[in-house]
Parts: sequence; structure tokens; C-alpha cells
Amino acid sequence: HPLLAELPASLEVKSFDHFYEEMESFPDVYEAIVAEIIKLAKQYKSICYAVPGHPFIAETTAPKIARKAKKLGIPVRVVSGMSFIEPAMAALGVDLFPQSSVIDAIELSREYHPQFPPSFPALITQIYSGEIANEVKLTLMAQYEDEHLVQLVHAAGTENEVVEEMPLHAIDKSEHVGLLTCLYVPPIAEASSFEEFQELIAHLRAPEGCPWDREQTHQTLRRNLLEESYELLEAIDHDDPNEIQEELGDLLLQVVLHAQIANEYGEFRMSDVIRDIHSKLVGRHPHVFGDVEIENADGVKQRWEEIKAEERRSKGGNTKGSLDGVSSALPALAQAEAYGSRAARNGFDWPDVGGVLKKIDEEIEEIQESKNLSEAADEFGDLLFALVNFARWKKIDPEVALRETNARFKQRFAYVETKTREQGKALSDMSLEEMEALWQEAKKVL
Repeated sequence: HPLLAELPASLEVKSFDHFYEEMESFPDVYEAIVAEIIKLAKQYKSICYAVPGHPFIAETTAPKIARKAKKLGIPVRVVSGMSFIEPAMAALGVDLFPQSSVIDAIELSREYHPQFPPSFPALITQIYSGEIANEVKLTLMAQYEDEHLVQLVHAAGTENEVVEEMPLHAIDKSEHVGLLTCLYVPPIAEASSFEEFQELIAHLRAPEGCPWDREQTHQTLRRNLLEESYELLEAIDHDDPNEIQEELGDLLLQVVLHAQIANEYGEFRMSDVIRDIHSKLVGRHPHVFGDVEIENADGVKQRWEEIKAEERRSKGGNTKGSLDGVSSALPALAQAEAYGSRAARNGFDWPDVGGVLKKIDEEIEEIQESKNLSEAADEFGDLLFALVNFARWKKIDPEVALRETNARFKQRFAYVETKTREQGKALSDMSLEEMEALWQEAKKVL
């Protein structure tokens, strides 16, 4: 650090650089420094532990030393210095207020997605090498455009101060990156953070908000939730990213509305929703967040069911069966697929797909032999269930397959109608043979 050259020559200085060289992780280094300082504090009447900037800003060891010393009855005096933040803000010509995030680059480099709102600026510390800069940019690019303009600030407040503006994707190419480098990330467009969206929904529900939104309850929004879910499915069927983006927003609106209503009723908050699903996902992925080894996706599914069974038992649900967790509100095909899959994971399945095909033939024969409408309906349902099991064996999503068939049928029938009009006729004027000819023609082009 450049300040070392300004210290009096008579001062005895002890460095902890050897800890950084000897140890494998920063937490280990920090614990070693804390232990050494406490040891020296007990040995000498007075010692001074010096860090760059302010000892309680972006310094892990100083707060740890202060807390440990307090427990041991060792007096501590904190001499406040100017942190890197003040000169960095001066170099950039910006203010941290009204809202900004200060992030540790080392922590950020370990993440797959930034954990701060993108609609406010962020100052990222400890961009001390090209390698860290590269890791940080990869994490940030999950949230920001590659060309998002950012500023690297080097040696802020010193005679060697340099500010570089560049696209995010280029920060690891800077020749100035070093121990005194930080990164300023300007915000992206307003209204792009989850927190701002929650504020918007809370405002709509507030006394000065929208009368319609204020009247809604969990019950009145049921139809909206169902409609938005199906509209998202349709957008996915169309494979249109813009449409999917829009429908995801509409579905998110329903989720946040329900959470806001629950908050007002004193039932739960959005933070509770997120914490619960976070804990559930971590708990159900011991092969990712624990020491369990699973070789393939089938093993993951098997372990998933075992964990869910353990969760049910812990909640006093010992009497529940394996199929009880499948929602009764699912579309029939999706529900059948879920039932078949869960039964199969418990060993109730054919040894090969040939058994499924045999079952399909059996159900068709039973339909033909049915004596009345009730029997025919029962056997038709059995046939559909057998077909869904065939789809499961072939890794076909039956709901998606039928939706795609429906879409093709709609397109082809529209073709038949168009060609009929071009002939100056109505469908009612066409014979079945004529319509069949147009249908076969449609199959060739659609």
C-alpha cells in the first residue's frame, strides 16, 4: 500500500503477508490474523493494528478483533480513517445516496447471479486481479447486458488515480487492475428490481391505490392465476421469447399480489415465501449443497421422492400415500403422468415398454366390448391413462404433445377453410371426400 512509505522509519512494522501465502482460503487467513492480534494484545501493553481506509468498512478482521477483545475484556480504541468509498465517489463524481450497494468482489465471484437490485448503483470492492475481474463480470452478466458501461476506479485519492469507463465484458482486460481497484456499476433501467415491483403492488393495494386491486382476495384471484398460467403455456408453445417474457410478468404479478394480500392479512410475507422455497430446494438437492453423490437424473428423482416422504413424516403426515402430493387441480393428462411416474418410482411399473403397448391393445379391445355409455367412458379413461404411461416410457410430455396436435389441427383446418373459400364455396357445400383431399394437402404443407 502506498501509505507504507510515509510511515516513520522508527516504527516496527509486522506484516501478515505470510498468512496469505501459506493458507488456502481468505476465511482461514482472517481467523489467523485475529488470533495473532489477540495473542499480541495479551503479550504487550499496547499494539496498533493498521488497515487501509476505515477499519470497519470492507475489512473483515477489524470487527472480529473488536468483538473478540470485548469478550476477553481487552480495551480497544478505534481510530477512524477515510475509507476507499469517499475518494472513489469523488473520482466518479457520484453520490451513494439515495440507494447503493457495496459488494465484495471475492464473494460476488463465487455467485452465479448478483444478489443486489440492478436498478440502483453498486460499488464492488477488491477487484485486485484480472482473474477476479473475469469472475465478477461473468456473474454480473447474468443480470446486466454485456455492453453495459461501467467504471473501474484505480488508486482512488492518490496521485496515481485512474478512472476507466468501458463495457462490462471488457473489465478483465484493463492494464491497471490491482490491489487498489474497485468497480462502479451504474443502474440499469428503473423499475427493474423485484423490490420495486413489490413496492408497486403494495402501492396499488394501499388506501390511495386502485379500487379494483384493493378489493381482490386470494379467492377472487383464482381465475386470474389459472388464466395467466395457461397464457404462459401458450407462449411457450409458440416458442416466442418476447411473448414468454410478457406472460412471465403477468404470472409474477399474480404471485406478488397473493403475497401482498397475505402480508396485509398477517398470514405471511414475500420473504417467508422465498425463504421457504429456498430451504426446500437446498434440502432437496443434497447432491449439490451437501455431500451426497448421485450419478444421474433418475437417481435425483428417486432421492427427491425419498426427501419429500421424509418431509411429510416430519410434518406428521405418515398416513399420506405417494400420490397424495399430486394436485387435484392439475389438467387430467398432467395428473395422470404424475400418478404414473410416482407409482413407477415406487416399483409399480411394467418391466419394458412392450407391457405398456400390450395394455393399450387391451384397453382398445375393452372399449370395443363395452355395452353402454358408462362402460365406454370408463374404458376410454383407462385407454388415455395407458397412453400417458406410454408417453412416460418414451419421455414424451403428454400435455405438450396434445397441445401441439391441437395447434396442428387448428392450422390444417384453417387451411381447408381457406381453400374452400378460394373455390367460392362454404364447408357445408363440400363433400367429405373433397374436404379430406384438402386435409391431406394441408398435411403436406403444415
